Amino acid sequence: MIQRIQSLYLLVAAALVGGALFVPLAWFAGSAGEYSLHAFALRAAGGEAVQSTLYMGLLLAVACVLPLITVLLFRRRLLQIRLCAVEVVLLGGGLIMECIYYFLCQRVFGELDFQVRIMRPAAVLPLAALVFVVLAARAIFRDELLVRAAERIR
Repeated sequence: MIQRIQSLYLLVAAALVGGALFVPLAWFAGSAGEYSLHAFALRAAGGEAVQSTLYMGLLLAVACVLPLITVLLFRRRLLQIRLCAVEVVLLGGGLIMECIYYFLCQRVFGELDFQVRIMRPAAVLPLAALVFVVLAARAIFRDELLVRAAERIR
């Protein structure tokens, strides 16, 4: 199961999304103070939560667990392909939620003066995970074609 390349792709995708769960995704700074956007909350510099981003956090948490479940279903390749498609949708939704919360944070603090608004490099981790999930789905599909060709020869 681990020796298959798609299993490695899925594990890398789970690690990337797991990283996005625990590091800041965006940073706002100015005369009003410093705030950072995390997966589960918008936090002030002191660490207290200013606004909840629970939906994005839950979406990314499910997107982190699903590739691990998919790796364990190595005998059911067609189900793995479907779960990879679900993972692509979850990661796309996670990226959209990141953008929505980034712009909502700007609206919430619209009256405050922020000189710096930065998306952190961790914000692209779900996009990188999306690439690895697509590569895994392609590899699973090639395995399925190989198995069908071997059965046809018998």
